[in-house]
Amino acid sequence: MYTDLSYLNLECKEIFRNLSESQLVTKALERKEGRLSNSGALVINTGKYTGRSPKDRFIVKDDITREKINWGSVNLPINEDVFNNLYSKVNSYLKDKELYVFDGYVGAEEEFSLPIKVVCEYASQALFANRMFRRMDIIKEDFAPEFTIISAPGFKAEGEKDGINSEAFILVNFSKKIVLIGGTQYSGEIKKSMFSIMNFLLPLKGVFPMHCSANIGKNDDVAVFFGLSGTGKTTLSTDPNRRLIGDDEHGWHEGGVFNFEGGCYAKTINLDPEKEKDIFNAIKFGSILENVVLDEKGDPNYYDDSLTENTRGAYPLHHIDNIEVSGKGGNPNTIIFLTADAFGVLPPVSKLTKEQAMYHFMSGYTSKVAGTERGIKEPQATFSACFGEPFMLMNPAVYAKLLGERIEKTNADVYLINTGWIGGGYGVGSRIKLSYTRQMVTSAIEGGFEDTTWIKHPIFSVLMPEKCLGVPEVLLNPENLWEDKDAYRKSAMNLSLKFNHNFEKFNNVPEEIKKAAPNLPIDNDLLVV
Repeated sequence: MYTDLSYLNLECKEIFRNLSESQLVTKALERKEGRLSNSGALVINTGKYTGRSPKDRFIVKDDITREKINWGSVNLPINEDVFNNLYSKVNSYLKDKELYVFDGYVGAEEEFSLPIKVVCEYASQALFANRMFRRMDIIKEDFAPEFTIISAPGFKAEGEKDGINSEAFILVNFSKKIVLIGGTQYSGEIKKSMFSIMNFLLPLKGVFPMHCSANIGKNDDVAVFFGLSGTGKTTLSTDPNRRLIGDDEHGWHEGGVFNFEGGCYAKTINLDPEKEKDIFNAIKFGSILENVVLDEKGDPNYYDDSLTENTRGAYPLHHIDNIEVSGKGGNPNTIIFLTADAFGVLPPVSKLTKEQAMYHFMSGYTSKVAGTERGIKEPQATFSACFGEPFMLMNPAVYAKLLGERIEKTNADVYLINTGWIGGGYGVGSRIKLSYTRQMVTSAIEGGFEDTTWIKHPIFSVLMPEKCLGVPEVLLNPENLWEDKDAYRKSAMNLSLKFNHNFEKFNNVPEEIKKAAPNLPIDNDLLVV
């Protein structure tokens, strides 16, 4: 029954099921969905929506979700009638369309994998699904999906009249096990909707879902990297001496970690063929470029942000040489939180206790600087719970508890690494050299800090190493590089206050996690939040 779409009560003109990458590229070109770059990548323009539309994602509030979802401004509820109405409208819209279907699954660990079907109006989006999700070696005729994604970018909703906010929508229905997407061609909605679903289902099975990258060394030692956009997560986890397990989404069960995906969805703005050679070379035939401008010769201009700064490349993992083919690894030995502190006050590397790890995980701190978003002229602190708040459907404390349990059982070391500014804030200091950050990451993973002395930071209470191989000692304590020590302490206390204000939104947090917060400033009146 799953070879057609009758189980969805979905009608269409014709179904193209599980076409090869060559066939999908050919179809996309025939339909004028994009063009080929000189390297062979399919280049598409997603139109009005060049990124996710968080205010347009809704979850059906029903018996499954009512008591488990962390409802609020991130997880917006709708009732079943709103979903059914839009589902009916999309069905009518698709009746005279060709549809492109991908069958695959999410999750490399068989016990926790989720079979999915992606039904697409556009051939290019079916190619995206084929690149991003895990593929079957042999297509099963009786393949039965647990969840189905239906993507109809050409259908525009009527906003409030349809019970939603705009023409675009991403509707998640756990009872019907359907994700309905319309009005937006941005393929990231397909990828992240499944990530959100895994973030809801896996904790119910005792598995910790993570918005992180992961790699594995020659001795099968595993490291995971958490971090928001711009902190270096993809760059630092792509290491010539370690096999890449995955660059964005993983699960951690009792036996180890596993990648959710079969591909990568990398930001390509300012992509440098020397510094990011693996990503640059992975973008070839069978890959997709979103909103990247081609020059008159057909070569991508990765420095052109005229369409969006959020240019993207989607490619399968096998386009990268040094990967862990199984998509799996053992329990992590090292956990790294990455932040780009534009205030120049956090240590370049510090070690965290289990409680501090849970605190900083729930905080999910980094900062934005001028140029990253319209209207930002001064550095701004930003907090995204679990380093991925838009995709975490449950209370952040649920995921923090799973992190704490894993750290306790495996005795993994946890480090906070600041890839941002030293010697002063943005505009005064300078961004720490990537070569130094790589040295600190290597030391954290390979036990390079075992013989060092640790010093407690007076405000953030994290432990700073006195030495790190290949890094000047003066860099390891951020206060050393500020000429005005009082200005450093004031800036550090300001950031401390921001941490504490942000954490006030969390309810029912264990006291030991609250105590892991930075020290509160003595005189709040002197500080700026």
